[in-house]
Amino acid sequence: MTDDPYKVLGVARTATQNEIRKAYRKRAKELHPDLNPGDQQVETQFKELSAAYRLLNDPEQRARFDRGEIDASGAERPDQRFYRHYADADQAGRYTSTGSREFEDISDIFSDLFGGQGRGNFRARGQDLHYQLEVEFLDAANGARRRITLPDGKTLELAIPAGTRDGSTLRLKGKGAPGIGAESGDALIAVNVRPHPTFSRNGNDIDVELPVTLYEAVLGAKIEVPTISGRVAMTVPKGSSSGDVLRLKAKGVKPENGPPGDQHVRLKVVLPEKMDSALESFMETWRRTHAYDPREAMRRTL
Repeated sequence: MTDDPYKVLGVARTATQNEIRKAYRKRAKELHPDLNPGDQQVETQFKELSAAYRLLNDPEQRARFDRGEIDASGAERPDQRFYRHYADADQAGRYTSTGSREFEDISDIFSDLFGGQGRGNFRARGQDLHYQLEVEFLDAANGARRRITLPDGKTLELAIPAGTRDGSTLRLKGKGAPGIGAESGDALIAVNVRPHPTFSRNGNDIDVELPVTLYEAVLGAKIEVPTISGRVAMTVPKGSSSGDVLRLKAKGVKPENGPPGDQHVRLKVVLPEKMDSALESFMETWRRTHAYDPREAMRRTL
């Protein structure tokens, strides 16, 4: 990686955080591996771009880089690391910096820092890395496998468990930052589930509003109903009204553990888009001998 992340992003050292984000998004769209399959040079550039952005997008890390405390990869510069550990020690225990002189033996520093055991025995688990992923409603409900590309250009095969909820976090063990003499951290993926135009979720139950015709509601019918696992046949009872709810048992979300939910179908009686004289004439005749008041019960509560 280049020694100057500002050059990688193509921004000045005085760039604002917003300018840095804009520059990254522009270059990332050009260099993303999904748009340049098989191009190793572009993949390398994308990794360098992502690393530079991670550094400069963090105000604290950026300030430390500008002060020379860390290098472009985010690694501690030995002299600065040594100073922060010893700045509050007794005067006799502090080092004296000559400015341009490098430490003669870095292993001596680690030996002092870690109780004389030396650098080789220092172990630290890798940092967890956080990502966000948008998934389709049906993929979250039924489970799916997806290949995702991380900001550093690496690809991962991700299993989305059946019943995954919006806002839940998937953990990929060992897919985070590498450790120092210890295990790597984990990749923590926050899941955002996109809304669906037909289905909505309530726990493990699925709610659906189903349009039915006037004659299906009056006469009853056997109709096709969509579910998250495919279409099924359902009987609409005679004399159904808008707002009536029918239940399809075990047609909701089937989580990996626990019983499946149900699907609740709320009927909505829909009249024809264009009324004709025959229907109007029939209803007029029918009303004369079969008038009823569906709002009577409501009035009694007021």
